[in-house]
Amino acid sequence: MTNPAERLVDLLDLERIEVNIFRGRSPEESLQRVFGGQVAGQALVAAGRTTDGDRPVHSLHAYFLRPGRPGVPIVYQVERVRDGRSFTTRRVTAVQEGRTIFNLTASFHRPEEAGFEHQLPPARIVPDPEELPTVAEEVREHLGVLPEALERMARRQPFDIRYVDRLRWTKDEVKDADPRSAVWMRAVGPLGDDPLVHTCALTYASDMTLLDAVRIPVEPLWGPRGFDMASLDHAMWFHRPFRADEWFLYDQESPIATGGRGLARGRIYDRSGQLLVSVVQEGLFRRLASG
Repeated sequence: MTNPAERLVDLLDLERIEVNIFRGRSPEESLQRVFGGQVAGQALVAAGRTTDGDRPVHSLHAYFLRPGRPGVPIVYQVERVRDGRSFTTRRVTAVQEGRTIFNLTASFHRPEEAGFEHQLPPARIVPDPEELPTVAEEVREHLGVLPEALERMARRQPFDIRYVDRLRWTKDEVKDADPRSAVWMRAVGPLGDDPLVHTCALTYASDMTLLDAVRIPVEPLWGPRGFDMASLDHAMWFHRPFRADEWFLYDQESPIATGGRGLARGRIYDRSGQLLVSVVQEGLFRRLASG
């Protein structure tokens, strides 16, 4: 299985080991800790597998409690908090080597007709994704060659990511920059037709670039880092159906960074400008000894 999109679907296909207990793989990679989007996506799969499937998830709230170890399986324990007439609530605890590393509460809602709806338009007009270079193309253009480590990462990457604003490479370029970022994203291949897979795949993707908005005024997104960062919590609200293998715009901003923490929020739109998902996350930022 060589397609990164197929590997993502496989990663999200948890093993059921008891009625409310699931086990997920954690790939052996050169990362210091398990990618947070992977844990969030797998936890949401576990929650969804304990529902009857007629109620899509409408929100999740999660905390990253400890860093997970790559290569070590993660067990997801689901508590069936509520099965009401319109709403279903699940609480998921992710355990690795006997320690809780993550917890998530997800709410599922049977769609209803309210008789009205509204939405603020996107904050800005951006180029279409086809008009923008891939990250690999931007790096190759700047450096003249694609570093081997980045080439390996690009081959494993399940999402095509295209930054709306060109990458900044020097501190002079980030000076006085607004804490905002926007990217077009889509899975690099088909993800099938299960709506839960698309929801969990987008949950995975939502953790990939959101904290960029916090870093933008401080340091270039690419190149040597002066800060270590880690996700602390994550919240999402799902407004409309979508496919994660079709282009979506992830518009991100950071309203504040203080006390070693930065808050970022994102809005995810389809190509027609419909708001699909709202995201909020807080991250921890610590200056590296060499930074």
